[in-house]
Amino acid sequence: QVQLVESGGESVQSGGSLRLSCAVSGFTLDDYTIGWFRQAPGKEREGVSCIYNISGRKYSTDSVKGRFTFSRDNAKNTVTVYLQMNSLKPEDTAIYYCAASPRRLLPALCLFKGQYNYWGQGTQVTVSS
Repeated sequence: QVQLVESGGESVQSGGSLRLSCAVSGFTLDDYTIGWFRQAPGKEREGVSCIYNISGRKYSTDSVKGRFTFSRDNAKNTVTVYLQMNSLKPEDTAIYYCAASPRRLLPALCLFKGQYNYWGQGTQVTVSS
């Protein structure tokens, strides 16, 4: 059974930094894609960044490029992925989710929530001005 558990969400001042973590377990093969998504109040859930596990190729939405960095730590049975968020802005305020898809997602698709089968419970990030 695939499980994802996020942590690291906090309240910070504008310009600050946070690192979110997501522990991913349950995949029996290495062929999967992990994504970070966020959902602000009253808005649709949007893709932030994604990584294909085998190649390590990463893709990010334009609004976070240069500020957010997606990384991973592959252990034997659990993969932990991180979203390092710098230069945070009030518009980054949202619940952040990690998600997993049991296949390689093309760059054009990996930031679409409908491509993912498994989701974490989310972690709240609040950025005040």
